[in-house]
Amino acid sequence: MHLPTTRLIAAAAAALALVLTGCGQGSDSGSGSGENEITRDLTFATGGTAGVYYPLGSEFSRLFAEDVDGLSVVAVETDGSVDNLGRIAKGEAQLAFSQTNTANDARDATAEFSDLDKGIDNIGFIGQIYPEAVHVITLADSGIEKFEDLKGKRIAIGAPGSANKAVAGLLFEAYGIGEGDYTPFEESFADARSKLQDGHVDASIEIIGVPAASLSELDASADVRLIPLDEDKAKEISADNHYEAYTIPGGSYGFADDDITTVAVFASIVASLNQVSEDDAYGITKTIYERAEDISLAQKRFIKLEDALFGRGDVPLHPGAKRYYEEQGVDTGE
Repeated sequence: MHLPTTRLIAAAAAALALVLTGCGQGSDSGSGSGENEITRDLTFATGGTAGVYYPLGSEFSRLFAEDVDGLSVVAVETDGSVDNLGRIAKGEAQLAFSQTNTANDARDATAEFSDLDKGIDNIGFIGQIYPEAVHVITLADSGIEKFEDLKGKRIAIGAPGSANKAVAGLLFEAYGIGEGDYTPFEESFADARSKLQDGHVDASIEIIGVPAASLSELDASADVRLIPLDEDKAKEISADNHYEAYTIPGGSYGFADDDITTVAVFASIVASLNQVSEDDAYGITKTIYERAEDISLAQKRFIKLEDALFGRGDVPLHPGAKRYYEEQGVDTGE
């Protein structure tokens, strides 16, 4: 895999180490431990409130509790995928959103998890939900019209515990923009957008679902511009990673009439293998794909059973999810 810059890895690893403290997950150990007791009071690790993970996780939590008798699910705000997988490893969360590439990195102890002696092994794949696209966001009067213009600028690259920093590193590397060529700000999406409006950062790189309602909300108070990637750079980035070249369709946002070339990865739900029972994971998986129309967010149109295993890679299926897919005739490859 093509890895982000050394500084990004080190910072993300340090954030992960903080999350894993106390669960036997340091540089000398890697496999997930957490609590080994099945529970029916589940914590769902999501993301920041300005992204899609938190509102979507809140809606899913309600549906899971409605459909699976005796199950309690509470969505909590987090710093995103890396943070979420650390919480699963430690037993502080039982369900989590994660980008599929990040879940594979956790399993393999690579990229943001390269400080672990071995990968986190208590992560069970539930299913892929929707594609997440990289948005390079700036204001119309910033003077930034192409990615190369970010050189010398102040750039929000994502929260310390997110996978967002890694993809920002891939973009900078593809364009030959080194660590000293810009000023990074490790910010949540909400804080990044606030700083963008206040003039404290020049752009924000965010990997979020399409369309992101919070980005449309930003446009209501600021003149927003999305910066496209060059098609050859998008293909270069996707060639050696779990990302793929992707086009944000024109009209997805009121401020973007033209198609935007970028890269994307899949958002997925994972569950603890040692704290979520097979029956509960079965019920959760069933709810995801049979009640997608009850979700209010625009991402619901991507939640399709036939696409459920996209991007899974080497992450093992949770036995409950596997049972559901086999009953539905979905080829799990196992």
